[in-house]
Amino acid sequence: MASTAPMATVLLLLALLMPTTLCSRSGPSSKHGHGHAKRAPPPASPSLPPPAPPAAPQTAALVRATCNSTAYYDICVAALAADPSSSTADVRGLSAIAVSVAAANASGAAQAAAALANATGTAALADGTVQALLRTCAAKYGDARDALAAAKDSIAQQDYDFASVHVSAAAEYPQVCKTLFRRQRPGDYPAELAAREDELNKLCSVALDIIALLSSPSNS
Repeated sequence: MASTAPMATVLLLLALLMPTTLCSRSGPSSKHGHGHAKRAPPPASPSLPPPAPPAAPQTAALVRATCNSTAYYDICVAALAADPSSSTADVRGLSAIAVSVAAANASGAAQAAAALANATGTAALADGTVQALLRTCAAKYGDARDALAAAKDSIAQQDYDFASVHVSAAAEYPQVCKTLFRRQRPGDYPAELAAREDELNKLCSVALDIIALLSSPSNS
């Protein structure tokens, strides 16, 4: 009986200590499990590149449609698109722009002819006959410029028949210059004037084609 008492005491102590030991062991494992379940936040997605700059505004649809009705589409588009107001203009406005571009060309040709008439850099330019012809050319291109100014006024008044007459006359004036050179100095017609004459002729053709649209039933 005396040996049973100490044994009972030992068993009682073991019973009291076992829950504490189990709790101390289970604590870290439970913390470890909880830490394993926790997920790290996803990595930040890379920033998107900045948006591309807006595309350059395209030529107005009406400009393209109008120029499709002319004999020189590329020249027409280049001439009209150079004027910012063409993007909002109607057909009448486009015809006025075309006439203005042709007038500017005629004015430049008049100035170029006058400058050549006063130049003496070559024997041909120093020739009195050539100088006289160049002065005539300057005057004829000036007449073309004035005719185109009158055409623009007629367009503003919606008098498209007279506008066509004035533009046709403007295209003819440079022909006088070339004809006089062919008759009197066939080899001395300046290449610069020949190029300007060709350009003015095409610009006048474009203007006439656009004016013709104004007289069509769809625009009346």
